[in-house]
Amino acid sequence: MSLFIVVPKLPAAAMAIYPFILIKKAAYKNDAVLINHEKIHHRQQLELLVFPFYFCYFLHYLFNLIKYKNHHQAYFNIAFEQEAFAEEHNHTYLKHRKLFAWFKWLKR
Repeated sequence: MSLFIVVPKLPAAAMAIYPFILIKKAAYKNDAVLINHEKIHHRQQLELLVFPFYFCYFLHYLFNLIKYKNHHQAYFNIAFEQEAFAEEHNHTYLKHRKLFAWFKWLKR
């Protein structure tokens, strides 16, 4: 899969918007952990046919925001983020990742 890495102004270090990985600073292109995290999001986006991913992501964030009443807790408890953070250091993860692997994080 080809990566299109773009460097716009962002509020976060990076963001995956299929087929792009947006990064805040050009130097982040060399951050293998950050890029792997975003590649995991690409896989999540593909298995949900892209647009439904964003809808589910946003709904999970809103649910968490109501539950935790805190942006950071809401963000870090999104199932998609939990999978990506848990596996971002595992650079072979995407080779053996099962479909909808993020689903197990919904139960937490």
